Amino acid sequence: MQVETVTLKIPETLYQRLVNTASATQRPLEEIILHALQVGSPPEWDDVPEEFQADLSALDKLDDNTLWQILNSRKTAAEIERYNTLLQANSNSTLTEVERLELMALRHEADRFMLRKAQAAVLLRWRGHTVPTP
Repeated sequence: MQVETVTLKIPETLYQRLVNTASATQRPLEEIILHALQVGSPPEWDDVPEEFQADLSALDKLDDNTLWQILNSRKTAAEIERYNTLLQANSNSTLTEVERLELMALRHEADRFMLRKAQAAVLLRWRGHTVPTP
């Protein structure tokens, strides 16, 4: 197979994402760049709310095993029960101010939790793994 050499200027953010992926997968940067050219760049995270972007961008640096752990993580029964209790109290308009703040914090954490799981799945799929759909 004939190969060609190309000099290409790319944005620093994209370059860093490719470097992070190469490091996380322990594959050569050239292989990652070729993969990106074949299937597109690593999945984006900048279309999510800004408050979650740093957390999601950090996933680029994680190895596949850690991403699988995030993807397969679950909330505990106690966490789910507390959240549901607060939701019910909210729908009945019986939340105290402290409970309202707790519900807001739990909602924020639930959003973060699901976004991390979704981004882990997309990264794993991009890296060539078969990821079951829920």
